[in-house]
Amino acid sequence: MPKSCIMERASDKAEIEKGLSLQPKFDDKGLIPCITTDIHTNEVLMFAFMNQEALEHTIESGKVTYYSRSRGKLWVKGESSGQVQWLKELRTDCDQDVILVKAEIGEKGASCHNGYRSCFYRKLDRDTGELVFDGGEPLFDPEEVYGK
Repeated sequence: MPKSCIMERASDKAEIEKGLSLQPKFDDKGLIPCITTDIHTNEVLMFAFMNQEALEHTIESGKVTYYSRSRGKLWVKGESSGQVQWLKELRTDCDQDVILVKAEIGEKGASCHNGYRSCFYRKLDRDTGELVFDGGEPLFDPEEVYGK
């Protein structure tokens, strides 16, 4: 793979929407939303942002990398927890303003910093208007992993 396969943004809408070059549309803060799913089940694991450096690092290293807005730096998923997300497929939507990553996840199979497989471990009960747990049991103890 070339050092960077990310192209400068073209001005031609047809090329962006139907062409074959990766031309991600970063927002005014230099970020693009990224949805990550399990390569085998298509379960949504998490949502985060990438900047150009994170996207390039993901493509080049095969380790899914995000941009942490709260820390203001790159975040290689699993660098603290060992729950690395290995890039298996990368897609973009029709106008290239969202990234979809299909990943294989680390040994414990968790993606959430709270220990759950997915960050989406709760759902709305429309009868009560409250959230209910729907993501199984945590797969690791965050206090043991992060010392929190």
